[in-house]
Amino acid sequence: MRALLLAALTLASPALSKTYEMQATPETVAWGHYDASDKPVLTIKTGDTVVMHTVLTNSPAGLSKAGVAADAIEPALRAIYDGVPSSARGPGGHILTGPIAIEDAEPGDTLEVRIRKIELAIPYAYNAFRYGAGFLTDDFPYARIKIVPLDTKRMVGKFSPGIEVPLAPFFGSMGVAPPPEFGRYDSAPPTINGGNMDDKALVAGTTLYLPVHAKGALFQAGDGHAAQGNGEVDITALETSLTGTFEFVLHKRQLTSYPRAETPDAYIAMGFDDDLSNATRKALRNMIDFLVSAKKLTRDDAYMLVSVAGDVEVTELVDRNKGVHVVIPKSVFVTH
Repeated sequence: MRALLLAALTLASPALSKTYEMQATPETVAWGHYDASDKPVLTIKTGDTVVMHTVLTNSPAGLSKAGVAADAIEPALRAIYDGVPSSARGPGGHILTGPIAIEDAEPGDTLEVRIRKIELAIPYAYNAFRYGAGFLTDDFPYARIKIVPLDTKRMVGKFSPGIEVPLAPFFGSMGVAPPPEFGRYDSAPPTINGGNMDDKALVAGTTLYLPVHAKGALFQAGDGHAAQGNGEVDITALETSLTGTFEFVLHKRQLTSYPRAETPDAYIAMGFDDDLSNATRKALRNMIDFLVSAKKLTRDDAYMLVSVAGDVEVTELVDRNKGVHVVIPKSVFVTH
């Protein structure tokens, strides 16, 4: 095990599970991509937990120009910018911690990611837009960045005088490697491996299910958000650095065809496509498939239930592939 990974901490049942801590360093990040050929920086077993430190997606120079004091810029971010060669960067811009391999994971399996805890790592976030990105590019043909102080005790972002945004931290990007034929896949557009889903429901207490496409699954996380509105219309949320605690459970030969999630109160099915209508179709079919397999509904009844009790929501509009998710409240299932 590399020295940069802290020693495993044995839990109450050492034969069953371990907890690892992974810092964000030049050796433990994947810059701007998911790739089935990347070598894992940590290999764990099903049932293990990893505390993952991540850094925000911005440069020390960019933060300094926006007014962040030099001593408030994380040393880890500086080290990553100084230490990751240009050949290892891209094609996207997200700095993702990982990949983590799960022993025995292989295509055809499902990786269950239990999001146990998400903690704010720094007391500020930023929001920014630039010309050519975001949803209203013609309306805002210039660039702007805003630094937003985070009140970690009251859990609000001080957006401007008289405006406070409630904080609900989540990782904009969580995913596994795509199929090997994808090559080095851009971290920006979400797809069948998860990735840059920007789904604000993926907070602590939510469980994410990802189809495994490559040996080891190769999980990565980053793009920390302190808060975000559905759509993420200007292309950023309250972007910040987060520390996430994840428990991993491997389900052998139980393939979920597409990323989905489960909160304490609801089931969520996702769909991603460069066409919003097609993304919606994928999310609806994903939910119907789930209701048929998990709840034993007929396809007709599943379709009907989504129409009378489900909500179709736009997750994000700005990362080439649009995101849609369908939500079904658990309360409709009065028998289990």
